[in-house]
Amino acid sequence: MSYDRIKLKSLHDKIITAEQAALLIKNGMIVGSSGFTKAGDSKVVLPALADRAKTDPLKITLITGASLGHGTDGKLAEAGVLAKRMPFQVDRILRNKINVGEVLFIDQHLSETAELLHNKNLAAVDIAVLEVAAIEADGSIIPTTSVGNSATFAALAKQVILEINTAVPMEIRGIHDIYQAEDYPRRNVIPIVAPENKIGRKTIALDPSKVVGIVFTDIEDSPADIAEPDAKTTAIASHILNFFEKEVEMGHLSSSLLPLQAGIGKVANAVLMGFKDSNFRNLTMFSEVLQDSTFDLIDAGVMDFASASSITVSKPCYDRVFGNLDKYRDKMVLRPQNISNTPGLIRRLGVIAINTAIEFDIYGNVNSTHISGTNIMNGIGGSGDFARNAYLSIFVTQAASKDDRISHVLPMVSHVDHTEHDVDILVTDIGLADLRGLAPRERAQVIINNCVHPDYKEQLQSYYDRASERGGHTPHILEEAFSWHINLRDQGTMKK
Repeated sequence: MSYDRIKLKSLHDKIITAEQAALLIKNGMIVGSSGFTKAGDSKVVLPALADRAKTDPLKITLITGASLGHGTDGKLAEAGVLAKRMPFQVDRILRNKINVGEVLFIDQHLSETAELLHNKNLAAVDIAVLEVAAIEADGSIIPTTSVGNSATFAALAKQVILEINTAVPMEIRGIHDIYQAEDYPRRNVIPIVAPENKIGRKTIALDPSKVVGIVFTDIEDSPADIAEPDAKTTAIASHILNFFEKEVEMGHLSSSLLPLQAGIGKVANAVLMGFKDSNFRNLTMFSEVLQDSTFDLIDAGVMDFASASSITVSKPCYDRVFGNLDKYRDKMVLRPQNISNTPGLIRRLGVIAINTAIEFDIYGNVNSTHISGTNIMNGIGGSGDFARNAYLSIFVTQAASKDDRISHVLPMVSHVDHTEHDVDILVTDIGLADLRGLAPRERAQVIINNCVHPDYKEQLQSYYDRASERGGHTPHILEEAFSWHINLRDQGTMKK
């Protein structure tokens, strides 16, 4: 316990245990929690709530920034605590509970949650659990490795529990830029014209009278799972980099491109790492999450500045960054997610968005969330915020998987997250399809020619040719459109 982390002395008597804090959460409450892609999340209070529920059952609605770390979502789901969850998750146990209908899940654009709360379109948050590095003398709080929706929870929650994480160095103060847009109808312009612009305060404002408990922790974030680039991710990265080089040659972009956004995961990391040995320099990022590749590019002198809502990195990268915060302080900023993901800024800055698809179809519709149209994987996250508003909207996936029994390019996607109208570029390990300026029939042929695994190319061409004979602006054979998914379900393969 470190009292010097609580500069407002009137809050010293609010220090309690995680178990005592968990007792403050009542059945039926709407609970807001910090945490964005496993960063800056509740390390002890929510797990203590899961333990309590084993003998004292209760149900809550849990709203976060994005996913939680340390298996917390799974512990809560297994203990039966979650009645409803939003807006994003990545936990296997929770996912299974959602897919069998035991937990209701609202899959939401990450820019929307705070807006819905501020506009009172969601029920008011009863209590918030927020991880912080410290409490300032004015009662404001210093976030840790993410901002997410914490500023909104601090402003709107009726009560607040603070987890002070002493594993996070105090030097983290100053890397956050906390700006809250005005409520409608008098919302002003958000004055950001470059990723490095800071327009807000360094801490999150909080009314000290709301604080009902302070818990100390010293647990680091769950480390990100970083996979080394493989043949497929390397090929995808190569196709994208070659595309960018051609755009520069044609004068559409400069060698510093435009601010980059990349979804989380091994494909995004591989794509970004490809810039390390490229001719691109002075890159910037306006994204949701800063991953290992971000800091590798900063260290290599390739990236100048990165803006996001969280830092989600491997253990070695975590130690490197937080052991040398002064080195990175002027090269990054963390913002609330309704700022990092706000559509107007994405459009203004001309962001180049690179996100991952589960599957896409011959007309450019993308499924990012569901397996066979029914079972959710993780959620749409921020991909929709960026896809619809980006200067370039790029989606990537492998052409085929599971010993090539599954094609990821299909006649029709089984679930639509991003319509053809929001997609510019599609990339697989086979190749890249530039869909800009193409009508549906043109898009279909470009996708078949460039992105399809060889085992499925003839099969997909046959479908398109026969559909075209029937006519239509977007030709389909409805009785066959989902036959690939049905064949996979019944025969274990999409091959016919």
